[in-house]
Formats: sequence, C-alpha cells, structure tokens
Amino acid sequence: MENIILTGMPGCGKSTVGVILAKTLGMHFIDTDLIIQIQQKEKLQALVDKYGVDRFRTFEEKALLSVNNKEDTVIATGGSAVFCADGMEYLKKSGICIYLEVPCDELCRRLTNIKTRGISAAKGMSIEDIFNQRRPYYEKYADIRINCLNLTIEEITERITEEIGGINEHRP
Repeated sequence: MENIILTGMPGCGKSTVGVILAKTLGMHFIDTDLIIQIQQKEKLQALVDKYGVDRFRTFEEKALLSVNNKEDTVIATGGSAVFCADGMEYLKKSGICIYLEVPCDELCRRLTNIKTRGISAAKGMSIEDIFNQRRPYYEKYADIRINCLNLTIEEITERITEEIGGINEHRP
C-alpha cells in the first residue's frame, strides 16, 4: 500500500490517528516531529525558542527529506511541515496526503499549551492567526480532506480507510 501522509493543525490528532491507522492497516508509523527531536537532540519548543521559526523550518525540511519513502508507512507530519515545499513534494511522491480538518474554535479549545507545545509560529501569533496562515497550504497538498469534528479516533480511522479504498480503486 502507498504511504499515508497526515497533515493538519497541531491538536487535530495526526499522531494519535496515525498510530491507530498504522495498527489498523498493518503499516509502519513515523512522526516527523519525533525525527526532528532525535536529529537535533532537543525538544521542539526549545528549538523554536533557541533558533526561531525560520531555522526550525530547516530542521523540519531535513526531517521530511530523511523519511525513507518505502511503502506501507503512515507519516504524521508536524503542523508546519506544509511550509516545507521540497519535503512535502518528496513525501507526496510515495503516497496519499490526508488533511485532518478541525475548525479553529475546536482547536482553540484543545490547544491549551500553545507556548510550550513546540508550535512553529512567530511570537504573538494566536491559534486563529496560525490556522488562517496554514489552512491554504493544508488544502493545497491534500488528496483527501477528513472533517474530524465530533468524530472519535476510530471513526476518523474508518473514514480514512474508506477514502483510501475509493482512491486506490480508481488508480491504475
């Protein structure tokens, strides 16, 4: 099976859904935020604080490009991965990109730790600012969009599985 690349805002469930989806489909799982932390030997927030957003994005690009693009892997990307054009194009060559959509007001409810979570954004940006900045990029890379509002992890996993089945039926 092709790789499955999950994108979306912090708090949308990429990592959680990714693990369950990988187990459900019998696939490998990779979280690119963890790759950044391993490569740089620091937590995400420390990297953003120490180096700033632009330098963090170079770390993120490096992490995306380091992913072994073998098939059968669910890849949870960091929320700002969509700003790394080379990395996203590299990942998309091996799979289907799924945007996990969650409305901004729900993200505001979920994200209570914006200053410590490791979100790559300019100082002073609100969740709404980040959401509005990133949404067009999530939409640009998405092959599939899943509205995750009021769905359980299992329901999101089921929807993804159904959508992927539909796409694979129409591919040569």
